[in-house]
Amino acid sequence: MSGGCALRFAAWTLGLFAAATLGTAAAQESASEPGRADAARLMNELMTGKGPIGGPFSLPDQRGRRVGPAQWRGKVVLMYFGYTFCPDVCPTELSNIAAAIDALGPQGARVQPVFVTLDPLRDKPALVGTYAQSFNPRFAALGGTEAEVREVALSYKVFYEKVRRPGSDHYLIDHTSFVYLLDSEGRYVGYFPPGTSGRRMSEQVRAVLAMRSP
Repeated sequence: MSGGCALRFAAWTLGLFAAATLGTAAAQESASEPGRADAARLMNELMTGKGPIGGPFSLPDQRGRRVGPAQWRGKVVLMYFGYTFCPDVCPTELSNIAAAIDALGPQGARVQPVFVTLDPLRDKPALVGTYAQSFNPRFAALGGTEAEVREVALSYKVFYEKVRRPGSDHYLIDHTSFVYLLDSEGRYVGYFPPGTSGRRMSEQVRAVLAMRSP
């Protein structure tokens, strides 16, 4: 997103957080467009834990291998959905993930960072791989077809939509901006809201690393 788009998105996100506490109906009433109503619904489901979140999936990574939670078994996963043309929000969140891994010290080797592009038409494997690994070389950068990406994104209650500039084929993508935490068995544990520091993430990751699977 551009700087202006990021500011608009931040204000919109704060409004949805407030509306979501009032329930889905109130959240939808606060949305001025159908797409924003969908965003409010997904955010409400995420915040209240209504319905399943996440689950098994498989998407191609930057090397063409299909990977997912089954391949990361034994590691805690920090996963983010974004796109490489985003100049501010996405780099900030990916930097926070990288900072969390650094803050964990030797335990950072037990964390798998994951970046899922919401723009697979432009984010080709080599591009998205280079982009994600510029933050941490162990990033798995995932793409796939638009249908595949949408299925996984919606399972994590991610809202996103293309926003085209008037009179241009160029587009940005407005999207919710959460970092998702999966345990060593690939199960969804929770999320970090936008702007969560790497140190704060590392505290929660350390607690999950200390948990024993039943």
